[in-house]
Amino acid sequence: MAEIRRKLYSRGSSFETTIPMPLLFSLDLKQKHNVLFKYDPETKRWYLEFEPADKDSKKKTKGERHDS
Repeated sequence: MAEIRRKLYSRGSSFETTIPMPLLFSLDLKQKHNVLFKYDPETKRWYLEFEPADKDSKKKTKGERHDS
């Protein structure tokens, strides 16, 4: 079984880690993706899933924000 170990580090009031490139082999990296972290309480294991990011959900810049 292959094993990839990553460091968990603090950033402000939260914690972060990076996703290693070997796990991204099947993704089109020219496109944006969301990473889903799923926990299975029965096996006590975490799973990663990738999905295409919504094009409509991108953040608006200050110039694009308008209150009606």
